Amino acid sequence: MSGLASAANIPELRRRIIFTLLMLFVYRMGVQIPTPGINGEALAAFFQQNAGTLFGMFNMFSGGALQNFSIFTLGIMPYISASIIIQLLTVVIPQLEMLKKEGEAGQRKITQYTRYGTVALSIIQGFFIASGLEGMAGPDGTAFVMIPGMQFKLMTVLTLTSGTAFIMWLGEQMTVP
Repeated sequence: MSGLASAANIPELRRRIIFTLLMLFVYRMGVQIPTPGINGEALAAFFQQNAGTLFGMFNMFSGGALQNFSIFTLGIMPYISASIIIQLLTVVIPQLEMLKKEGEAGQRKITQYTRYGTVALSIIQGFFIASGLEGMAGPDGTAFVMIPGMQFKLMTVLTLTSGTAFIMWLGEQMTVP
């Protein structure tokens, strides 16, 4: 407890803790903003019925973003996947391996490639999620998607990709010295 009290006396640490709490608040607010075109009641009934299954576990790990089908539904997972893919590619592709050895400038370039990969993975995942949702219905037969079609898919892809990019930016803001 004394360590926590002394942390409040260090201005830089106090500023970082407040900033982190503010970013967590922003994230929690974003989890409450639903993706356009989704029937929230049918989706909530589906998750309530499947609370003890794999869907319930995924919803728990997303902080409720999946049940709300919020703008942050994809979370940070596309970024993590892109990071892993880029790290694996540095072993296979000599140009990436050279970039890794260049130091800070090379690392910035690899980070940029990771961001591009994150956006690409978000677009792919968003499209498949939107396509899958169009064919799903709640326990009472109510469709999850109010107006299916290409407009819904494009809006969902744009929304989920933007949400992931925003979360990626939030994470980078929290790690900047």
